[in-house]
Amino acid sequence: MMSKTALVTGASSGIGLELAKLFAAAGHPLILTARSGDKLESLRKELVETHSVHVEVIVADLAEADAATKLADELASRKLVVDILVNNAGFGELGRFHEIDVERQVNMVRLNVLTLVHLTRLLVPEMIKRKSGGILNVGSTAAFQPGPNMAVYYATKAFVLSFSEALHEELLERDISVTCLCPGPTETGFGADSGMGDSAIFKSNAMGVEAVAQAGFEGLKNNRAIVIPGLKNRFGAFMTRLVPRFVTRKLVKRLQVPNES
Repeated sequence: MMSKTALVTGASSGIGLELAKLFAAAGHPLILTARSGDKLESLRKELVETHSVHVEVIVADLAEADAATKLADELASRKLVVDILVNNAGFGELGRFHEIDVERQVNMVRLNVLTLVHLTRLLVPEMIKRKSGGILNVGSTAAFQPGPNMAVYYATKAFVLSFSEALHEELLERDISVTCLCPGPTETGFGADSGMGDSAIFKSNAMGVEAVAQAGFEGLKNNRAIVIPGLKNRFGAFMTRLVPRFVTRKLVKRLQVPNES
């Protein structure tokens, strides 16, 4: 995948930022997108200075309606070709379904699922024509069980995992790698943004973001369908196959207690 251009969504912080650094270190030209233009420009300068790669910045809110179409149009207007798509942008929210703001949850589904699917659909046909490409979808260990008190987020990540596995099989014969990175709690801004930073799940098991990004990068390079960084996370995902689902969902509910208003 040397010198192939990678598009990284949600590249201004967290896993997306670290993945951008890894692709740049490997010599890949980059297209970075996120809502924060200042952070993206700072990252662009850092990557150009450190790794001498070409970096394009596109400021966009991918939770907006038709965001994927607008992004694809911008790519076309700049004559940019995407060889590797990293669908990293996403967010979650801790709280009871009926209490979380409805627009927040709709935007969550739009960003975590609809934009991811739409953007992938827009870019895959050209990868197929070139008989080369890669797709790295950032999921979560949340994908392996239902998540009371974070119902929509867990459901979106279950979709991402299933979608990624199916695409992995469909595109094998096209020489296109498809990997779903399923991290557990990770030391990024996600904990604070989602309200999960003080939860038992985060406090007991958060991994460093660099290790998570490295696992995803290597997984895509080796075309692994699913990558679960960390022994504890892999064990937890495996145990969901053995433990009855009614037990799993009750355990998750106990570990994820919404903040009382």
